[in-house]
Amino acid sequence: MLLAIGASAQEILPFPPTPSGSKAGLTMETSTYKKRVEPRRLADGAPNILIILMDDVGPGTPSTYGGEINTPTLDRVAKMGVSYNRFHSTAMCSPTRAALLTGRNHTFVGNGQIAAIANDFDGFSGTIPKTSATVAEVLKNYGYNTGAWGKWHNTPEEQITSKGPFDYWPTGYGFEYFYGFLAGEASQYEPTLTRNTSPVIQHPKKGYHLTEDIAEDAINWLREQKAYAPDKPFFMYWAPGASHGPHQVMKEWANKYQGKFDDGWDKYRERTFVRAKAKGWIPQDAQLTPRPASMASWDSIPEAERPFQRRLMEVFAGFTEHADVNAGKVIAEIERQGRLDNTLIFYIWGDNGSSSEGLYGTISEQLAQNGIPTTIAQHLKALEELGGLDALGGPKTDNMYHAAWAWAGSTPYQGTKLQGAYFGGTRQPMAVAWPKRIKADATARPQFHHVIDIVPTIYELTKIKPPRIVNGFKQDPIAGVSMVYALGDAKAPGTRKTQFFDIMASRGIYHEGWFASAPGPREPWVGGMPKGIKEWSPLTDKWELYHIDQDWSQAKDLASENPKKLEQMKALFIEESKKNKNLPIGGGLWSTAMFHPEDAPASPLTEWTFDFPITRMPESAAPKLGKVDSLVTMEVDVPANANGVLYALAGFSGGITTYMKDGFLNYEFNLFEVQRTKIRSKEKLPQGKAMIEVESKLVDKIGGPMDIVMRVNGNVVGQERVPAAMSLHFTSNATFDIGTDLDSPVSLDYYDQAPFAFNGTIGKTKITYLKK
Repeated sequence: MLLAIGASAQEILPFPPTPSGSKAGLTMETSTYKKRVEPRRLADGAPNILIILMDDVGPGTPSTYGGEINTPTLDRVAKMGVSYNRFHSTAMCSPTRAALLTGRNHTFVGNGQIAAIANDFDGFSGTIPKTSATVAEVLKNYGYNTGAWGKWHNTPEEQITSKGPFDYWPTGYGFEYFYGFLAGEASQYEPTLTRNTSPVIQHPKKGYHLTEDIAEDAINWLREQKAYAPDKPFFMYWAPGASHGPHQVMKEWANKYQGKFDDGWDKYRERTFVRAKAKGWIPQDAQLTPRPASMASWDSIPEAERPFQRRLMEVFAGFTEHADVNAGKVIAEIERQGRLDNTLIFYIWGDNGSSSEGLYGTISEQLAQNGIPTTIAQHLKALEELGGLDALGGPKTDNMYHAAWAWAGSTPYQGTKLQGAYFGGTRQPMAVAWPKRIKADATARPQFHHVIDIVPTIYELTKIKPPRIVNGFKQDPIAGVSMVYALGDAKAPGTRKTQFFDIMASRGIYHEGWFASAPGPREPWVGGMPKGIKEWSPLTDKWELYHIDQDWSQAKDLASENPKKLEQMKALFIEESKKNKNLPIGGGLWSTAMFHPEDAPASPLTEWTFDFPITRMPESAAPKLGKVDSLVTMEVDVPANANGVLYALAGFSGGITTYMKDGFLNYEFNLFEVQRTKIRSKEKLPQGKAMIEVESKLVDKIGGPMDIVMRVNGNVVGQERVPAAMSLHFTSNATFDIGTDLDSPVSLDYYDQAPFAFNGTIGKTKITYLKK
């Protein structure tokens, strides 16, 4: 035993010694010592909790509720419990997830925009404050084991590095375990993954798929949790990247749907509408809203392009069914362990409606994020080099379907993802089951609810009183209301009286059966710069009014018939916006490609020095090569006929690479697969030490043409103009590597040789942003 400074031996002994000749005092034999027992803070029989959150899927997609994509797991959960058919999201990824996990509105917790386009306005900062603790943090403190899998998308972009800070990672928000990706999307074949706070170093084997990986990992965690802490309940948040872009799945899954969508999206929508009514999922008097004038009809698609458009939908359908089946594997493991009866399951079909970000059909879905207009002819030409239609859904494409498929997937509503004004962007089917406590009932629950209502529902069912202080932080009020009252009574009056929506100024307000909305300055399925966007003002937007207790699908605009009611609703929207930090209106548009891409989240550094080659640096924290003026300088020892990558940013779906091939210096700017600008030195580099420089300069503005110059020992060896650079990022989840290309390879020239490590020696690498 160590002796404390200044203390006597007697002061540190565990028991006072018995005085000589006395029987008084304690001895080890007579001690009444009792082991400390932590008080149990949970009610007896507290359930395990599983939240399944699918991504970018609308109400008209699952077979459970009338769609044509097979969803056996959603079927199972719905049949075990009850379903809600007027449950809502925020219309966007990060905002919905923040609201779901905290029970507060998305802008109130700083997530009015996705993390990749956050800004300094309070409601759009991209950081969930510690004063709004997540349900995971509270459940952990009460005695739950907590884990999260798959997509996160709630950590500030510039903090996604192996050096943190980790306060705003899943493990900083109450999840004891995390396995997945921190950004908004990932390649399903070659993802950049994190376990807790450490990068996962993996070399995916043939047949690897991310959705299967997170299902297997969750199953392993369940087995360990049962072995190590059988007395503890668990909380699982399982959120696959499916069916967010890129739509990637093995051919056998996509082939299950061959020919099923040959007659196009208009007919799909009509069939789904009929089935949804037949199932009682929507009322018999619900109306099918018309296709927007700006969206193409199936009949207008040229016959030569239809095979491409059909296959894109087949891939999406297979991708979506595959995700649902893997969710079922997690539930099957819970059942195998004998714990399903006491597991509370929330299966939320989408963090927003189906996504129209594929615009007119694409092989590289980040084109839309960067505001780059293209034609189908460009996509088809690029696809020929990749293997034709057979390549769709595979590792060489980041495909997404035509926006009209997303519109059909939102049947019977107006709108798609990114539209808070319409239920096509916000209305998400949800099934809730707890076999031990919830009686199965096929009658849909029509009460109007929102993702913020999940947290108070969990607290009521677990008998947890929301804490006033969590980890030293006084807590903000919870905005959600419990849905428990409706679990056993489909006819119970709804308790949510008011709810506001706003995603990039597409906004709406619900109040006691009425809904007022303004669609905002753009339609998300129209590519390029929206007409008049620079002059847009929320003060001049046209508002619409719907009596949704009588008009289920927002089919009849009553604004001109009831202007007084509309003004009341507009005033209520402003009141709710003030309360929830949703000002300025349109604040989420600030850092987009349409306005100020220069203000999008990025590292504060303007100069980097890498003394040795570095790998797996997240693109979000890496130098913004391809977006800003820059100079890359590398000290290289070149072998004869050198081969290998000198540096690479991002991946096959879009990126920049500089590499050696048979002694020649090469540069490639891969503009999202549809356009590749290549430069090759006229002569081979001589063996020996060399100073290699790559200078990139924008001709005028971000996203415009960029001039590239390659120099070796001060001499120009190649130069070319890139017709269009990128505005925001190449990918959401790839990395920057020096000396190799560990992501999906940027260039086709070394695709089969990846990671194509450099066979020479790289010394110091310096990257500097150039001043204008």
